[in-house]
Amino acid sequence: MSAPLLSIRDVRTHYGKIIALKGVDLDVNEGEIVTIIGANGAGKSTLMMTVCGAPRASTGEIRFAGEDITRLPTHEISRRRIAQSPEGRRIFPRMTVYENLQMGAAIDGYAHFETDLERVFEMFPRLKERLYQRGGTLSGGEQQMLAIARALMSRPRLLLLDEPSLGLAPLVVRQIFDVIRDLNQTEGLTVFLVEQNAYHALKLAHRGYVLVNGAITMSGTGRQLLESPEVRAAYLEGGG
Repeated sequence: MSAPLLSIRDVRTHYGKIIALKGVDLDVNEGEIVTIIGANGAGKSTLMMTVCGAPRASTGEIRFAGEDITRLPTHEISRRRIAQSPEGRRIFPRMTVYENLQMGAAIDGYAHFETDLERVFEMFPRLKERLYQRGGTLSGGEQQMLAIARALMSRPRLLLLDEPSLGLAPLVVRQIFDVIRDLNQTEGLTVFLVEQNAYHALKLAHRGYVLVNGAITMSGTGRQLLESPEVRAAYLEGGG
């Protein structure tokens, strides 16, 4: 079997004296959707940001496409075609939708800008309607669409999605998850997903990991974790 596209080995991350990640091991293979589920404060977002180099792993190794990226600066990691749609969206609120999408395309040198613009409009028609509107004036759902579209404009080999459903209406959540599934199935895009909505995430993912207090406690296929009594009790019952 070929090496994983993303390989994380014994990664520890600190915030000052606080250990946020405690020796995390996981793999994301090319063409997979892999999700991390866990409670608030488990370290999910820290893990995703550590992949991008901010914060940097204190110890351990992160490899992407066989290359050790553990010590690379964030902009160099982005150039490896790793794109992130961060928690809380973090679009540029004073820039228009168009300008936000331009920022995403900068990594690719605008080589396919017009083509990619049409591609994201097909996925998120609302963005075309809002093209010259400032990002900060969009609804929460529209901002999330923009954050994902901006990441896709860089033509990533690996898309990191941090809490894409957070605070959104169920209809918008369904639309976003449908786009992620479609990208994976039609384009083979590899997706690493951090998500508090365990049910949606595990239904979507090929494989998943459970993160508790900075450590991986369980892993398996999406279906195995959905059917696990421990996962059901902790994350699924009562709307988990």
